[in-house]
Amino acid sequence: MPSNKELIRNGNISIGIEFGSTRIKTVLIDSFGNILASGGVNWENQLIDGIWTYSQENIRQGLQNAYQSLAQAVKEKYGLPIVSAQAIGISGMMHGYIPFDNQKNQLVSFRTWRNNFTTESSQKLTALFQHNIPQRWSIAHLYHAILKQEPHIAQIDYLTTLSGYVHWMLSGEKVIGIGEASGMFPIDQQTQSYDRSMLSAFNSLIAEKNYPWKITEILPKVLTAGQFAGYLTKTGARLLDPSGQLQPGIKMCPPEGDAGTGMIATNSIKETTGNISAGTSAFAMIVLKKPLSNVYEQLDIVTTPNGKPVAMAHANNCTTDINAWINIFRECLDVFGIKQSDNLLYEKLLQHSLNGDDNCGGLLSYGFYSGEHSVGLETGCPLFIHPTEGRFNLANLIRAHLYSAFGAMKSGVDILMKQENVEVTQILAHGGIFKTPNVASKILASALDVPIAIMDTASEGGAWGIALLANYLSYASTQSLEQYLDETIFKNTKFSISKPEPLMKQGYEQFMQRYIQGIPIAKAVAEFASNK
Repeated sequence: MPSNKELIRNGNISIGIEFGSTRIKTVLIDSFGNILASGGVNWENQLIDGIWTYSQENIRQGLQNAYQSLAQAVKEKYGLPIVSAQAIGISGMMHGYIPFDNQKNQLVSFRTWRNNFTTESSQKLTALFQHNIPQRWSIAHLYHAILKQEPHIAQIDYLTTLSGYVHWMLSGEKVIGIGEASGMFPIDQQTQSYDRSMLSAFNSLIAEKNYPWKITEILPKVLTAGQFAGYLTKTGARLLDPSGQLQPGIKMCPPEGDAGTGMIATNSIKETTGNISAGTSAFAMIVLKKPLSNVYEQLDIVTTPNGKPVAMAHANNCTTDINAWINIFRECLDVFGIKQSDNLLYEKLLQHSLNGDDNCGGLLSYGFYSGEHSVGLETGCPLFIHPTEGRFNLANLIRAHLYSAFGAMKSGVDILMKQENVEVTQILAHGGIFKTPNVASKILASALDVPIAIMDTASEGGAWGIALLANYLSYASTQSLEQYLDETIFKNTKFSISKPEPLMKQGYEQFMQRYIQGIPIAKAVAEFASNK
């Protein structure tokens, strides 16, 4: 077998880059999916004029800095520059709205998935299509702008998402992976592209506006996993690597959303399998054997990267408030001159939460930094309640925040399990919160009453997933995506399983009763905070 140095020197590697909510991660893998090096940089969205956004400059600079972090890691570890690769893949936060004119000028600021002001357009399109159109979907944002008569609408020449935008910058190709596309506009399972009848219905809906475009003309072309999606151009190579060492001409796979790359990273693309991603947001993805019997506001119908239907229970908020509390404990230690690593802080505090009461001692938390569609919250404001008679201690405080992190997502999963009787044979979870063994995974298993599996690659997440999709370009002619994952990537993968605990399950249900009863309080606080 060639050494890792030889693989890098000869370009027998694939690169994955994923734009998460708080970090842009980069991964370098060999042809069997083994991680040779990784890098990344932190970044943060901004709330500007009531819109959660990232600037175009932040996107470009973040992309460049994240790649440079990977290149530096490779140089330090192997003493080599990255000159070429077999393939590159780009992934990003799903949904959102980035429109451009015919001169490639961005018309308005990037409106991310985190915005919850498209209620009217979402409801009208859901009724029109008889297909749930969540507020964060690109078509909901487009119709919202139309209803508000925003002046940029007539100038739109191209509408895409974050991953589609970055892919376009690097390759010049206006394409999108089918999983990401399914968060822009509904997908037809037969054609593996946008639903034609719904495209026609939307064009009729806005016909009286006499815009110089049709919806079919401004959306990116849909591609499935394994399809060629262009080459890294000279301009794209220089954007990634201003030093000029990275050469153009590298193949690129279809850009995908973080939901799709999460499915790949957990090998959860077969029917009855599922995965849960927990980070700034939380979402459960269950691959369906048959269509759901009803349209549910709490459930999106999206697809795997190879086009299979998936029910997605999405929550806008998950770990942000936990991170904020950990920062408070870090500050406290700093005051006393005590330095501890982030990893140790999370590990010790999460482990300590298991010493708390199964019902969190009556404490209640809402980590709503942004709005939460599943509970009818347009804007967010984190809230922590400890009743006078509650057991207010450190273990219960951390535990309440862990319980709350999965609360909004649970409502959608409960519909699948209890109302639709969807068969689920396994759920794998990934995200940094699962680094501490058998804490968040045990809570999640008890919350959903289903075993949760954690792979030893759980913390790598979507950057590894999109690197695997890039690598799949070399296998697509001989292996299905399922075969590639089963036989080439995950054949020897180790994982641990957390099972539901009866007392924790009972305690979580008690917590959820208070959680649901307290939603009006969370709404009142968010309204108070937004009025300043």
